[in-house]
Amino acid sequence: MARAQLWGGRFAEPPAEVLKRFNDSFSFDRALLEQDVAGSIAWARALGRAGALTGREAARLVRGLKAVLAYARKRGIPADAPDEDVHSFVEGSLLSRVGALAGKLHTGRSRNDQVATDFRLYVKESLVEAKDLTLELAGALADRARKEAATPMPGYTHVKRAEPVTFGHWCLAYVEMLLRDAGRLSDALDRADECPLGSGALSGTPLPIDRAALAKSLGFGRPTANSLDAVSDRDAAAEYLFAASLLFVHLSRLSEDVIFFNADEVGFVSLPDALATGSSRMPQKKNPDLLELARGHAGRAIGELAGLLAVLKGLPLAYDKDMQLDKEPVFRVRATLAAAVPALTLLVERIDLDRSRMLRAASDDRLLATELADALAKRGVPFRKAHGIVGRRIARAEAEGKTLRALGASGEISQKDLAALDVKRALSKRSAFGGTSPARVAQAALSAKKRIAALRRPGGSA
Repeated sequence: MARAQLWGGRFAEPPAEVLKRFNDSFSFDRALLEQDVAGSIAWARALGRAGALTGREAARLVRGLKAVLAYARKRGIPADAPDEDVHSFVEGSLLSRVGALAGKLHTGRSRNDQVATDFRLYVKESLVEAKDLTLELAGALADRARKEAATPMPGYTHVKRAEPVTFGHWCLAYVEMLLRDAGRLSDALDRADECPLGSGALSGTPLPIDRAALAKSLGFGRPTANSLDAVSDRDAAAEYLFAASLLFVHLSRLSEDVIFFNADEVGFVSLPDALATGSSRMPQKKNPDLLELARGHAGRAIGELAGLLAVLKGLPLAYDKDMQLDKEPVFRVRATLAAAVPALTLLVERIDLDRSRMLRAASDDRLLATELADALAKRGVPFRKAHGIVGRRIARAEAEGKTLRALGASGEISQKDLAALDVKRALSKRSAFGGTSPARVAQAALSAKKRIAALRRPGGSA
């Protein structure tokens, strides 16, 4: 049975089915049911305080709204519910419980500030959830960094072995990215902490509503300052999608590194069986699907952000129906983050390292060529000249199929200089702040844990 619209008095006929199929949003905005009921309860109480409802009426509406929510939680929302949107569903369900009194709930309120409030509440929850997930992954990486502070591995530039680092140092590089992500999410949460309710359709409510108290009752820090802006502002959603898409970029980079380290030709890491998949054709395969999907979803998250910005870019004040398209990108990205980040966190905790293979690769004296050039420079050879000497020596070693050490000393390179070709010595020298020496990495891992704990606190910063 069709329910009444929240509008329609001036229309001579009901909406055509083709319009309903294109216009109605209940198929997806039903995800805002909890937020819509919370906003409606807060509004009913505000109406009571403002004298627009009697205390008994306000209390009855609140009880009815709580009953609507309890029923929906227990039974779910019917898949074939005929309502235009979540707001009409809640009001129609309330009508069946409290009768005509339900019609008073919308006094002084518009769907414009109602949906802005519902969605702002949802975005705030999404920002908090994303921040918590990000810090969990950062914490797992910091723990792994502490354990692997002295585990040598090659560092890369241009996907070519460059200089030795430690696996712990590699972990902490991603911790830094994730801490920036968490900081962005926290900053966005602060800007999102404004309540649009009481802005009306665009010009503000005509009732003497205490908007500061109303905002506080819904967990907001403050009310919005301009009603025109409030009903049309979707910055919080855009900022969430930006922070999430950049987080996905970092997850994608981490995934690509691990895919590379896991390749048979490299073999530095092995994925746990529970976090890998197989091939329907090739029995030997153990595929990094989790990592590949994380990498792929980064592209989709970027697309969600670009899509929302494109929707918003040409909109005049105040509310326009285009804004109905703001929700699904956020819903999709939140669901994907909620699946991807915990899986990657578990992978970081359980991934196996082939430390002996990593050490052999890091000990290749081509990765220590800079150490040899530095040794020459230390005894007074200008570094540019030392760079050329070692470069020519490398070319000769490769032509003869030998190592630098096997070529031995020469007129320009002494036996003492060749002692620099030692991976542990090279790592220990990188002890400046931010460097890869085992002692410095161990300190940095402890510092990272403290920064993560600080960000976990409400309003905290690293």
